Amino acid sequence: MGQKQAFVNRKLHSLLGLIPLVIFLGFHLTVNFMATKGATAYNDAAEAVGNMPLRYLLEIVVIFVPLLLHGVYGIYIAYVSKNNVSQYPTCRNWNFYIQRISGVYLFVFIVIHVWQTRVQALFGTHVDFNMMEQILSSPWWFAFYVLGVLCATYHLGNGLWLFCVSWGLTVTPKSQKVFKVIAMAAFVLLTYMGIRALLAFIDPVLKTM
Repeated sequence: MGQKQAFVNRKLHSLLGLIPLVIFLGFHLTVNFMATKGATAYNDAAEAVGNMPLRYLLEIVVIFVPLLLHGVYGIYIAYVSKNNVSQYPTCRNWNFYIQRISGVYLFVFIVIHVWQTRVQALFGTHVDFNMMEQILSSPWWFAFYVLGVLCATYHLGNGLWLFCVSWGLTVTPKSQKVFKVIAMAAFVLLTYMGIRALLAFIDPVLKTM
């Protein structure tokens, strides 16, 4: 693969990841955060999303197929990349390394999460507050989901910065530095929403322990 083709592939890879991940996380974190207001609020929000017209078509075309392509190519990049954080422990090298690791974990996390929710719903499982409460009542599954949220929010936050750099939206060092602060602020906010939602699901369980 030539350098020019590799450059185009990397830009396309970032585009295929950014748009669906923003939509995926946006919907998920918004709906899941409703769990902080109680089971009824979460169930109503989940039902509203479930009743969206052309929902499955939109999910497949806009989210799952682009994320699949992004994930497969991301795993390839992680496999062929030479990680030199031990020799050059710079912030940028560490960000690159964590971006690759979080991407691999996130790929596995999304596959399992879709299986537990979307696929199981096709077999008659009712996706609601009680179902998520049951899953997250296991300490192992809860830890798996917490790490999934952290990987997703970091991958998106850092990915936003990388996208703006690779697409020439932030050219000067000053603009890159400013947008990095914005991207990391988004990471902190989204992480709070995600973890807070997970805690809301297990709160009824903790009260009975």
